[in-house]
Amino acid sequence: MTAPSLLLHFEEDAASAQRLAQAAGMAQACIARHRFPDGELKLLLPPELPARVVLLRSLNDPNEKLTELLLVAQAARGLGARQLTLVTPYLAYMRQDMAFTPGEVVSQRIVGRFLADLFDAVITVDPHLHRVATLQEAVPVPQAVVLSGAPLLADEIAAHHTTPLLIGPDEESAQWIAQAAQVHGFDYGVCRKVRHGDREVQIELPDVAVRGRAVVLLDDVASSGRTLAGAAHLLLAAGAASVDVAVTHALFAGDALQVIQESGVGRVWSTDTIQHPSNTVSMANPIAQALLSLHYQDS
Repeated sequence: MTAPSLLLHFEEDAASAQRLAQAAGMAQACIARHRFPDGELKLLLPPELPARVVLLRSLNDPNEKLTELLLVAQAARGLGARQLTLVTPYLAYMRQDMAFTPGEVVSQRIVGRFLADLFDAVITVDPHLHRVATLQEAVPVPQAVVLSGAPLLADEIAAHHTTPLLIGPDEESAQWIAQAAQVHGFDYGVCRKVRHGDREVQIELPDVAVRGRAVVLLDDVASSGRTLAGAAHLLLAAGAASVDVAVTHALFAGDALQVIQESGVGRVWSTDTIQHPSNTVSMANPIAQALLSLHYQDS
């Protein structure tokens, strides 16, 4: 069995692609893109492709990127690719996993099936799954690999704090934050979140002593920033010496980063699953190891 030999990427992902290609020992090629005045895309791939190809595309701002995946995957098959792996460090549309009102579209099922029809394997980082136990249930590809940014973020935190208190902003972060805390034996707790809409949340702190502690709010994704900001306000009011933030996916939609910083948060750290000035942790090595461990069928 032979590992993939070519990594395809778009121009804006060149830095991430270079780190991944170097870590995995792969060649890389940039997909040329032209946008017509009417908004349609023209893409240009290498004229010949090896049998095993990887496409790197993180799905923040996902709607146009999903169209790109459709065009690239179909074209790659015609150019010689037989085994296609999608590396999508941030995987969109995973939170919408059931219909709460009649007629509501369950996006996870549709997007998951869409990706499974295009790719043979999917590698992602900390997907935002709720009522689905495994990624393969959401994206039914032959091989679905989930990595976590928690251990590397824990290393980043340890480089700045000796005995921090890790706090998860809601119940969904419990297992994830426990994993991060275990790496260095950090104390941790989990908040309770009551949501009243996309931008309005109510936070209740866990029953742990925070006075005088260096606290790090740790989460898989920062989107509107309101949950993290609310938790930071409460922690500082409870006597925390400092509050920093560490997240896997730095979405930071709109004024999210400003809202977080204005809440009293000091430093903000994130992985490079989404390109952002807060990126301090690279996922290239874990992703490269996952690529090298995939089992490829002979074509």
